[in-house]
Amino acid sequence: MTPDNHVLRKPALQLRVRLYESIRTAHLERARDLQPASILYRVKRYDFEDGLAEGLDLVRVGPLSGALLIGRSSIETLEINEPLMLSSLASTSLALFALRVRRLLGGGRTTVVTYAIGNSDPFADGPAQRPRTRLRRRIERMLARHVWDRVDRAAFGTSAAQQTYQSVLGDVNIRSNALLIPALPAPVPTATSSRRIDGRVIFVGAFSERKGIRVLLEAWPYVTGLRPGATLTIMGKGLLEESVLAVARLFEGITVEIDPGRERIAEALDEARVLVLPSQPSATWREQVGLPIVEGLSHGLSIVTTEQTGLADWLMAHDHTVVADPASSPELAVAIVQMLDDNRPVSEILDSLPSRDGRLAADDWMFSRTPTITDLVREYS
Repeated sequence: MTPDNHVLRKPALQLRVRLYESIRTAHLERARDLQPASILYRVKRYDFEDGLAEGLDLVRVGPLSGALLIGRSSIETLEINEPLMLSSLASTSLALFALRVRRLLGGGRTTVVTYAIGNSDPFADGPAQRPRTRLRRRIERMLARHVWDRVDRAAFGTSAAQQTYQSVLGDVNIRSNALLIPALPAPVPTATSSRRIDGRVIFVGAFSERKGIRVLLEAWPYVTGLRPGATLTIMGKGLLEESVLAVARLFEGITVEIDPGRERIAEALDEARVLVLPSQPSATWREQVGLPIVEGLSHGLSIVTTEQTGLADWLMAHDHTVVADPASSPELAVAIVQMLDDNRPVSEILDSLPSRDGRLAADDWMFSRTPTITDLVREYS
């Protein structure tokens, strides 16, 4: 069934709508805690779990069918993908055009909101760009500025994202309707120090170059040389799976779990002391936040990562370690050992977190303007 046919079978949209380019498990898990809304999406990500979609108002649409559905609806608030997400610009622009037509025909004005975590310039010139590519980038920049100008409320999940938008699109700091709410988690209620295993390090994520799994495996002999008895739990899946398993067979103390369930990941996080996510730079991608970092913090783990994550400033300010050279396995090893030796109390890490998840707080503000800006600044500074 095509997206355009599928949408015709769906009931009327709720007054709140989220228009996403793609949807994944993390969206499904969070949707039950966010403000209730219909979710329009174009594609499913690789980790989409059908069981988690039950009970949610999900509608799969194409760019045109999504715009038509929105234009014919009575929605009051529309969340769009952030303007610097180029893959969603066509769908977003069509949806905004549909809202404009609806308004000209006598419909009410829809409040447009967005949650931004993009921390790299998507319009930066690459090496030897073809004329056609440069033209496409100019058009995309124009569309992004148009989308940005239509946004009524923008919440930034990281200071790096706020700085990026300031640089690329401008008018960020002076916008009264833009607010920085760091994408920090609330503490997990069950997180305690009782199950921690001394010297336990954990990696959770895709087995890919950009997530830094190869650099971590290269660093591990240095870690055990400096900290005998240290153990490493690796959880995830990906293209480098065979390489990960091959290295694990060479070193005692490395455990690999392929595509574990959410409950098992939570158990493993409660057993570890340090979470490592050595994200690597890429010409087309930069770690915006890093879901494993967020999950690790919520369980009270010390974090070792690189400057690629948008949370780097916050992590350094709260005594976690951000490695300057993402490609240096010796530097990564030293950072891991330092965090293990520091042995920070779980309670100290949990106390540094807000009482409400930053993404949820941002959603509260975007969709209903509560709590107040003053309360949010106090809670998430």
